[in-house]
Amino acid sequence: MVAPYETCRPYDAPMASAIKGRGATGYLPGRFEVTTEHAVDDGWYADDSEEFAAGVLRTQVTEETARTIISRNQSPDIGFSQSVNPYRGCEHGCSYCFARPSHAYLNLSPGLDFETKLFAKTNAPQLLRHELARPSYVPSPIALGINTDAYQPIERKRALTRQLIEVLWETRHPFTLITKNALVTRDLDLLAPLARENLVNVHFR
Repeated sequence: MVAPYETCRPYDAPMASAIKGRGATGYLPGRFEVTTEHAVDDGWYADDSEEFAAGVLRTQVTEETARTIISRNQSPDIGFSQSVNPYRGCEHGCSYCFARPSHAYLNLSPGLDFETKLFAKTNAPQLLRHELARPSYVPSPIALGINTDAYQPIERKRALTRQLIEVLWETRHPFTLITKNALVTRDLDLLAPLARENLVNVHFR
């Protein structure tokens, strides 16, 4: 049977042992899929295979209009109760990333799809401003970029993380962020005054 999406290679298609700039080497099936697909050498994936052979795999970004932006949890094992993720997926492609399985909710692979099929929540800053202004909102530190690195390469052009920080600065709302990208230094003009007021903690991994 055919898998419920058509944008990835069959799971058992041959893969290179390593792909330049990527953490995964293949497309693992998501945990919620009820169908699978099997590779048949009919030439359909010839161009894709050439990309693999050349060590190149292009990143695709889909713009998404989110319905909400603050995710909440009540787990005693997690050190925050609120988080905001401006993107889905992460081009950094860390092999150890715990967020990879979240791509299964989109019928995408936690393997290479997580690194190459990204989603940008274009209305994230507006949603955050709206949610923080609700009379029922109870302030609690927000963890920025948990299921994604908020400063992954596509942030350089889209600046969604910077716009979110601008909202947090305007509202003097406390938050933390974790990143491995030097792009965070671009926003020192916002982060420095926030830090002086003890409103932000920045961690590097």
